[in-house]
Amino acid sequence: MTETKSYFFCGIGGSGMLPLACIVRARGAEVAGSDRALDQGRIGDKFAFLERRGIRLYPQDGSGIVSGDQLLVASAAVEDTVPDVVAAKRVGAARITRAELLARLFNAAPLSIGVAGTSGKSTVTGMIAWILHAEGRDPTVMNGAVMKSFAGPDTPFASALVGTGDAFVSEVDESDGSIALYAPTVAVLNNVTLDHKGLDELRGLFLGFATKAKTAIVNLDDPETRSLAARLPGAIGYSLADPAADFSASAIVEEPLAVSFAVRELGGIPVPVRLQVPGRHNVANALAALAAARAAGVALPEAAAALAGFEGLRRRFEVVGTQSGVAVIDDFAHNPDKIAATLRTLHAFPGRLLLFFQPHGYGPLRTMGRELTQTLIEEMATEDLLIMPDPVYYGGTVERSVGSGEIVAAVAQGGRRAEHVPDRAAAGRRLAELARPGDRIVVMGARDDTLPAFAREVMDAL
Repeated sequence: MTETKSYFFCGIGGSGMLPLACIVRARGAEVAGSDRALDQGRIGDKFAFLERRGIRLYPQDGSGIVSGDQLLVASAAVEDTVPDVVAAKRVGAARITRAELLARLFNAAPLSIGVAGTSGKSTVTGMIAWILHAEGRDPTVMNGAVMKSFAGPDTPFASALVGTGDAFVSEVDESDGSIALYAPTVAVLNNVTLDHKGLDELRGLFLGFATKAKTAIVNLDDPETRSLAARLPGAIGYSLADPAADFSASAIVEEPLAVSFAVRELGGIPVPVRLQVPGRHNVANALAALAAARAAGVALPEAAAALAGFEGLRRRFEVVGTQSGVAVIDDFAHNPDKIAATLRTLHAFPGRLLLFFQPHGYGPLRTMGRELTQTLIEEMATEDLLIMPDPVYYGGTVERSVGSGEIVAAVAQGGRRAEHVPDRAAAGRRLAELARPGDRIVVMGARDDTLPAFAREVMDAL
């Protein structure tokens, strides 16, 4: 913990801010915050949860920052014109990014386990957290999604844990370059694919992160991370395809909402694993988590048995319900790698897919639009349908040269069915109109806390 005793979080309701604020508050500091969503009257339950934790909330008008002794915590994307930033400058309060504060706490832990990669970070983090919890290690955990195994009536937003053990488990983000701040004991690297940055920059960031670790755990099935592994002497590799990897999987059996397999540590005997989450990509996530647990001193049979109790994360292939023979699934997929994993999992079983994809900004579409289009063309079946509203937008200056219309046109040109319905509510009505028994409606998107409610609205409209 830092010497500062009073923290003010700008955007405290964000998926990265909320758990960090809870950790800092649980460690005895005074915590307050503001959020644009609170001012707009959205997602009130989340803010009520924060207030029950003793965190005071203010309008995002600068009124909560009144002393130079406060430390303003704000993401790098928060502009200098935001009233909280203006107020901090006026009273002389220092500013720190969310990543800088998290890195201070993380690096101070005796055992720090950092999970990196373009996709799967939150799931692997949750899996490691559950294994260590089940083994009585009482870890502190910082995750970007609610871990359902830890959620309950008093902890509906269980994206953070505050433990008394020596382990600090956290997903680490490459999108703003802050991954360079972390010095992990154990570094997990899932994959390197396009999302926020170009591949050349990503390679350097991920390699630097893994190089600093005492133990690096690397996905050998991903071409980019396999290449990086060759530059990491002593790296521990995991693979679904290579039985000579340090950790490998065999006898994979997929089910609509689960998957089972056998994990084998090089030189050992296979150990059975059954997950309550579906898809081969979750087998890979489980191998990463099991390898990290082994690096933390947990025996493989115990770690594998613990994973059976892992219930998954909110908005990671979360079945909202079934209405009139149509299943509605809420999913965080928002980049080519995640979308491909979701579609492959669904296509393992029969049924047409009605895909709703809300891009999480205009910038990401400029960065990965070509790869996103190609993924949709390759992974959609001929009977599937894609419906895209305009990207999520909360204000600020942004270039809009590439939008949903351009992606839809390119997907249609590639021979797949796609429609651009700019208004989200209208897109939801269109989904309900088209759905027929046996279909699966998949609501995909990130950085918008109202998407789960939208998914429920679509189900209710069926």
